[in-house]
Amino acid sequence: MSGGLTWGQLRAVRCSGWEDAADGWGRASNRADAARDRIDRQLLPGIEDSQRGEAARAAVVRLRDLSRDFQYVYAECGLVRTTLNSLAHELRASQGALREALEDARALGFTVHPDGGVSFPPAGESWTTGRPLPGGRIAGSGAEPVPVVPAAYGNVNPNEAKAQDVVDRIARALREARGIDERYAATLRRLTAPEGVKVSGAMWTDAYGDATAVRGAADGYLRDAIPLDASPAERKAWWDGLTRERQEEYLAVYPDVIGNLDGIPAVVRDAANRDNLRLLIGKLEGVEGEGVGARLAGLREIERQLRFPDPDRPPMYLLGIGDEGNGRAVVAYGNPDTARNVSAYVPGLGAALDEDFATNDLRRAADTALAAREYDSSSAAIVWLGYDAPQLSGDDIAGNTDVMFADRAEAGAVAYNSFMAGVSATNEHENPHVTAIGHSYGSLTVGQAAQRPGGVPGAEDIVLLGSPGTGARSADELGVGRDHVYVGAAENDPVTAMPAKIEARGMATGAMSGAVVGGAVGGPVGAVVGGVGGGAAAYFAQDAQADDREIWYGTDPAHEAFGARRFRVADGPRPIADMGGVDAHTRYFNDGEESAQNIAKVVAGQGHKISVQEPR
Repeated sequence: MSGGLTWGQLRAVRCSGWEDAADGWGRASNRADAARDRIDRQLLPGIEDSQRGEAARAAVVRLRDLSRDFQYVYAECGLVRTTLNSLAHELRASQGALREALEDARALGFTVHPDGGVSFPPAGESWTTGRPLPGGRIAGSGAEPVPVVPAAYGNVNPNEAKAQDVVDRIARALREARGIDERYAATLRRLTAPEGVKVSGAMWTDAYGDATAVRGAADGYLRDAIPLDASPAERKAWWDGLTRERQEEYLAVYPDVIGNLDGIPAVVRDAANRDNLRLLIGKLEGVEGEGVGARLAGLREIERQLRFPDPDRPPMYLLGIGDEGNGRAVVAYGNPDTARNVSAYVPGLGAALDEDFATNDLRRAADTALAAREYDSSSAAIVWLGYDAPQLSGDDIAGNTDVMFADRAEAGAVAYNSFMAGVSATNEHENPHVTAIGHSYGSLTVGQAAQRPGGVPGAEDIVLLGSPGTGARSADELGVGRDHVYVGAAENDPVTAMPAKIEARGMATGAMSGAVVGGAVGGPVGAVVGGVGGGAAAYFAQDAQADDREIWYGTDPAHEAFGARRFRVADGPRPIADMGGVDAHTRYFNDGEESAQNIAKVVAGQGHKISVQEPR
């Protein structure tokens, strides 16, 4: 079609022809996906399990490259399919409007001319002669009709207005169709690739632009139907009610939306996010700016782990990925939909989508899953970075103030509860055992989530590690009962043991080495940056007026007044006396630590087996 499109051409268009072509591209996309799946699930495991040596390693590398090439073919063919289906969908609407106008013209006895003009027959009655008013013709160009009798005398054929309406409707349908044609022609021209079989990084950058272009063209076809404002349970019902073809289109065009939509099944989110991850890498590889390098390093490390999974770890599921804020990433070890026990750990201070997160925080989730499986094999563990945790910059000490406030935890609590509601909606067990875990500032996020109406959806147990407080006065406020709130607090972890009423004075005096640095900001930031020495308790002189139950955010979760169950945790090195820095704050998940085994027991639904430590 072109700018000279006529109503005759529009009426004759076979939209089903584009849909047939779309089906062909869909079959090509599915074949590429099946080839990728065969490589990932059959060929690679077979080689890795049975072959050793340089040749086997080289074959694995080449197969993984081929798998990614098939991923590109799958993505691009899927975009073409959706573009063609969306074109047919929109054009059919314009075609329908045209046909309605033509049918109305036929019923009225009008004649529609090739230029879109309309002739109408005599009608009405002249008030001067009593005869029917003559008919006429309205040009399709939109020019004003020439009335037979001046309108000022009221002698206007009543068919004239009806004919004008038909002309306007035909013209509108043609304008819409021409606009649709131009828009989709431009989109399809984008969906080309260089010759050859090697998919380069630049091609993935171009693929991100392709996906963006198709989204812009197909918003009315797909995006408007996504239940963004619905509950996770409603979203699951929506997804389950889609045809397989429509699901595939959403995965091809909106992997970023579907992959991060709470209530969508884990295997679907994982498939969408693996594609979205590659598109995000392609996007950021073409961008310069602050933090882009760190973000890319995190994304590439996650991709590396997905492409080269550790055989000693449970299967990895990418349940969320994004570059907004400090970055978003949600990774599960074990399928949270099929596991009877599911935990979701929220990291805290300094967590962002970077290489450290992709290495250390993912390892903590993997180790938790492995340890929990020692007690119950049906266990999965998730690390949830779905909010902007406060950052800690050594270059801008005075700017490290976010951790002193609860606003990020409050915002994160809303997103965390939505995610946990999604876990409950998609889990296949009637009563799964769900554990919410928060470390450092992440424990404040979990605490805030637990204090929202209804608490953390589905959670039966809550674990607080290295906590600066939850904002609650007692464990009873966290919605699961105090016997189901577990606390790990190392004696030499400065974040867990500093009375709020005396921290300002202690930081300001700089009495111990490193306290001057901490005094610049105070609060938990001062505790961490300052590196208080000799253990937190030794650092602060006792103040008769201070309430030793209070820390940064409410009652110390490890204090007897809070009422939680404290489990055994190694004291850890003293920050300065033992040159330990903040090591005691970061060891809770470490393999071999008693605390890690206690966490695993809770996650596996066997909290009654923890080794108990006396509260403060």
